[in-house]
Amino acid sequence: MRRIIVLSFVTLDGIMQAPGGPEEDTSGGFTYGGWLAPFFDETYASVMEKQLRPADLLLGRKTFEIFASYWPERSDEWPGINDVTKYVLSRTMQQSDWQNSVFLSSLEDIKQLKNTEGTDIQVHGSSKLIQLLLKHDLVDELWLKIHPLTLGRGKKLFDAGVIPAAFTLTASTVTPSGVIIVNYKRAGGVKTGTVGD
Repeated sequence: MRRIIVLSFVTLDGIMQAPGGPEEDTSGGFTYGGWLAPFFDETYASVMEKQLRPADLLLGRKTFEIFASYWPERSDEWPGINDVTKYVLSRTMQQSDWQNSVFLSSLEDIKQLKNTEGTDIQVHGSSKLIQLLLKHDLVDELWLKIHPLTLGRGKKLFDAGVIPAAFTLTASTVTPSGVIIVNYKRAGGVKTGTVGD
């Protein structure tokens, strides 16, 4: 069985839309594209270099289209990106010129993919896909970069439909610019109790 790992840049209020640049995703009238840039430093870059090791990708259609228009010509910035398999959940898109792209049409396709042998599967961007995976308990790990700002509106990492779930911290780093980088592993159900007992 393969692990599905969600890698996400988020604000304190959970916004994940268009961290990389002003034109990345302006849907819904989003005007804060590129909010990650002021926080990028050497510590951040070092963590990203480790996390972007070759692994198959699982993407929603919109994120796939953004990636396919950028990464094929910039593989020096993300070594192996063109060689790994890019799985795309889409009901409307069925082919791409980007090598090693495979199109999935349903949640069942994702479940079958997870039950195969192979590398970890990383999910980048893809807010609706992430919410679908969380709703159906298919996320094994969350690798989050939490930025010290709020935006108030935009696509969110967590939204309606997320199931109650517990996670265990497996790694953490705080960058000089104040970004908290944390890795969480799925750890069963939510436990409750009374403080002090």
